Amino acid sequence: MKYLRPAYRDPGVRMESKLPAFGSTRIEVPRFETPITPRENFKRAMDRNKPYWAPCSITDLQTIMAQDVVRTGEDGIVIHTDFRDDRNLTEEYRFIDWFGTDWTWVPEAGGAMLTPGTILVEDMTEWEKVVKWPSMSDWDLRSVADHYMKNEYNPDLGMHYDIGRGLTERFISITGGYSEGMLALAEEPEACKDFMDRYADLVIELFDEVNSLYPLDMITYHDDWGTERDTFFSERMLEELVMESTKKIIKHVQSKNVLFELHTCGNIRRFMPHILEMGADVLQIQRRAIDIPAFKKLYGDKISFCCPIEDFEPGQGTTREELIQLVRNTVDVYGKDGGFYVMPFSRDPEELWTILAELYGYSREYYDKVFIEPVK
Repeated sequence: MKYLRPAYRDPGVRMESKLPAFGSTRIEVPRFETPITPRENFKRAMDRNKPYWAPCSITDLQTIMAQDVVRTGEDGIVIHTDFRDDRNLTEEYRFIDWFGTDWTWVPEAGGAMLTPGTILVEDMTEWEKVVKWPSMSDWDLRSVADHYMKNEYNPDLGMHYDIGRGLTERFISITGGYSEGMLALAEEPEACKDFMDRYADLVIELFDEVNSLYPLDMITYHDDWGTERDTFFSERMLEELVMESTKKIIKHVQSKNVLFELHTCGNIRRFMPHILEMGADVLQIQRRAIDIPAFKKLYGDKISFCCPIEDFEPGQGTTREELIQLVRNTVDVYGKDGGFYVMPFSRDPEELWTILAELYGYSREYYDKVFIEPVK
């Protein structure tokens, strides 16, 4: 069966307003007539269980970022970078997060960096005396959640929380940067491991608080483990210092029937056996550093993937015909058995509309051919 690709902002097409995960401006996207809810289809895709179409982060999920769950302002607290802040696009600014870490947002990098000179713990053997742990009893999560659930929640969409910095990222932030952190891992491994285990408990506590207020289907947990050339540390360090605490978080999240997506930038191919052993459900990795199509072939029966539109570079003047072909190629490359969802990036509303319309229509046709029995 052929499926309609709605024309951009056609007045006869149902539309809905979406707030992107990494943005503050709502966008209009087509609303598709689906045989099951996007939430149900997303679960089928992540379980590699006969999805009807390729899920998309924009149309199939409702995402709350790490900072979205707490009040801001004088009586608020900063868990993480506020990706709804309009200053992120053009302005460099500083902020202090919930651990007292000083950050500088760098627009050119598209992220927050430790403000130079920021070191909370100079001697890891003293971390228990120095680190001041946040107390969630001091936060007002409920009023924020009540407002969201009343005014924004859509039970037909997957509920996704981006929980923010993981064990090694928080560890690096308190030690003053990657050079200092790597030295600490080598010199005081037991103290580093103890800190990470304590931080894992805090991640679990935050997850439980948020999960009690929002009906979560998936969380994304960020813990960058490498550069685009190689990993920051060895397999042995991962095994002895990071894996146990990370696995504790993963198993706890999964025990609540919530999918665990691991985000880790860099060339982490040497860690794939460990990632599979830890049991992450979904992997969000860096396309420039990793051949994700090859990973899908190698590991697609064991783990699902968050994927880009293959070979698409935003802002490069891609024609509509070229864009349609890139979307189709993406489905052809990643579509086998499900096990993937697409996270498209484009600030051009018409370009994004074309991506979403073709992704839904073409992937419906793709899975119809694969999963629907032909009439005899």
